[in-house]
Amino acid sequence: MNRNSIKQICINLFLIVLAFTVQTCVFPLIPVLSAGPNLMLILVFSFGFIRGSRSGIGYGLVGGLLTDLSSGGALGFHTLIFMWIGYVNGIATKYYYEDYITLPLVLCVLNELAYNLYLYVFGFLVRGRLNFGYYLVNIILPETIFTVVTTLLLYRLFLFISRKLEEIEKRRDTTIV
Repeated sequence: MNRNSIKQICINLFLIVLAFTVQTCVFPLIPVLSAGPNLMLILVFSFGFIRGSRSGIGYGLVGGLLTDLSSGGALGFHTLIFMWIGYVNGIATKYYYEDYITLPLVLCVLNELAYNLYLYVFGFLVRGRLNFGYYLVNIILPETIFTVVTTLLLYRLFLFISRKLEEIEKRRDTTIV
């Protein structure tokens, strides 16, 4: 493993830990937010969409494990959905150009809905909590709105970081030859 690979891994881990820390430590302290944006979801689907399925699965694995460890629930519960989201969004990168913001926003809404429905079905419905209307109005819709607005702000930053990482990778490939 060379120096550039280590640098890429460190940058990726830093982004994941930063998103996780802000999501779990900063957003709950803001009293105005009834629900916060899901930064881990934004990170996983953005890098899955920008860099492909392998990166999406990797981000999903690490982000999901961090979320699982902090939630106190079953290990792998969030990891499964985050890896799935990273993989599916990685498939979309073959067919669409990542500079346009409309597809990432549509993917954000779809991913947020899939994530929250997954949480509802396997976290609440299985335990007999059937009040989906309350969950939809008070949790899914506010979180989806906050996540879409945050995606508008963060997606371009993630695209910039991804392109810088690709430049580092290309420089590494040209120096090996």
